[in-house]
Amino acid sequence: MDNIFLLIFIIFVIAILLFDLLVVGKNHHVISIKESAVWTAVWIGLALCYFVFLRYGGHLVHGIDSLDSLAHITQKYSLNFKYDGLPLDKAIENGITLDSALEQYRRNTSIDYLSGYLIEKTLSIDNLFVMLMLLTGFGVRKKDYKSVLFWGILGAIILRMAFIFLGSSLIQRFNWILLIFGVYLAYMGVKMFFHKEEENEAPVNPHDKPIVQFLSEHFSVYPHYVNGRFFIRDHNHKFYITPLLIVLITIEFSDVIFAFDSIPAIFSVTCDPYIVFFSNIFAIIGLRSMFFMLAGAVDKFCYLKQGVAILLLFVGVKLLAHNWLDEIGFTSLHSLYIILAIIVLSIMLSLIFPKKGVDG
Repeated sequence: MDNIFLLIFIIFVIAILLFDLLVVGKNHHVISIKESAVWTAVWIGLALCYFVFLRYGGHLVHGIDSLDSLAHITQKYSLNFKYDGLPLDKAIENGITLDSALEQYRRNTSIDYLSGYLIEKTLSIDNLFVMLMLLTGFGVRKKDYKSVLFWGILGAIILRMAFIFLGSSLIQRFNWILLIFGVYLAYMGVKMFFHKEEENEAPVNPHDKPIVQFLSEHFSVYPHYVNGRFFIRDHNHKFYITPLLIVLITIEFSDVIFAFDSIPAIFSVTCDPYIVFFSNIFAIIGLRSMFFMLAGAVDKFCYLKQGVAILLLFVGVKLLAHNWLDEIGFTSLHSLYIILAIIVLSIMLSLIFPKKGVDG
């Protein structure tokens, strides 16, 4: 049942992306902030609709129709599901009904999804700033941003799917991997928090990246951009890749690096690969629209990086101490409150205490 549901979900996502490319993005133009804000709201609305679905129909994802199948799923994905504070097997012995157990399961699942969505969305904003740097550094025209970001996000979905289900499979066999994730995320959070950006630091030249140099040495690269195309043949029928394809590959490579932070972070919320995948995908399908909305406001969120650092530190510690947290009654709802507080506080501090030289 869960494989069928996953297939339906993937078809749904592909349909959304094709609609975005062929209908919304059929006109090759520069996206305005207003248009970006509207479509960002649409994608966030879709994500919230899925939250509502999980809240009232989350048991359908794995086809749970009995207490035995609920016990099997929670054990398979190490969900540490509890019914009113009791382990599920104890609650079953006490005579709980399927309806009451599913009600609590759906509530926990929907909260886990929302927490994962917020984590991924927050970490993705940092990724957007890197995308902006790459697009600017390569001198890509703004009207070509849409096609690069579309294919970049489609590639990210495929990569994330592979990473998530591979990671989940490894966690099911070797639960101690969660501790490695925890140490890594806590380290990255501390490192990011104390990293000081030099105001006069020279910008990174994308052309110096090894992947760019490799492609330039092994493929015929056309000397300039050609109307948003990734490949071209000249009048002698010689085949070239355009600089736009190099930009796309570089963005995909950067997303792989960011996935090493975001995917382990969501596993701190739930080990159910389907919920991790759903939250990941809904967070990134709207990145293209959000990119144009945030591109002009990069400097206004001066404390966002510190917020991301604290978020990484929190999820790292949560992974390291998950057994102890379960014992003291720390729930998914508590995680959601802390994640929301970190995000809201970092945004509020950025607006109240802007950087010098940034109009607030």
